[in-house]
Amino acid sequence: MRRDYFELDVRDVDWYEDDRSPRQPTVSIDFYGPPEDLRNRFSGPDGEVLDAEDLDVSLRLQGPLTDPETRGVVSVTDRLTGDYVLELNADAVDVLQFIGAAREYGRSTDEADGRYRVDVAIEDEHFATFEKSMFLVYDVDGSLLRGRSLIPSGVEL
Repeated sequence: MRRDYFELDVRDVDWYEDDRSPRQPTVSIDFYGPPEDLRNRFSGPDGEVLDAEDLDVSLRLQGPLTDPETRGVVSVTDRLTGDYVLELNADAVDVLQFIGAAREYGRSTDEADGRYRVDVAIEDEHFATFEKSMFLVYDVDGSLLRGRSLIPSGVEL
């Protein structure tokens, strides 16, 4: 599935830098490719849409963190099979800001299960919503950046 089939939009992160009341950060992913392709990738063996706990979200950096122009690949994978559900390109700075807002939202609200929300739409029509608490960040060499990742307490990797 082509990365340019996707558009990513982030909401409710401005409060984080402006020191306002916390709101749950949300990332919206719109898909503009063949609808059945994405529906099939989000479906389990039973044909039902995968649950949030069946999916992992990560950012793979394509350059150094010190470069503000660094981009990355946001991936959603099926936790059981390891298959990619989707991949899209994004500015690393924006994704890291989103992770920071989700981390602070979790701290300020004691929200463990849903530090952020992922809304998925197919051609502007709502498809699924997932509440997530983990977002892993990997450097350009594939090493986990624990300090940049959103990892709930009690989770061992």
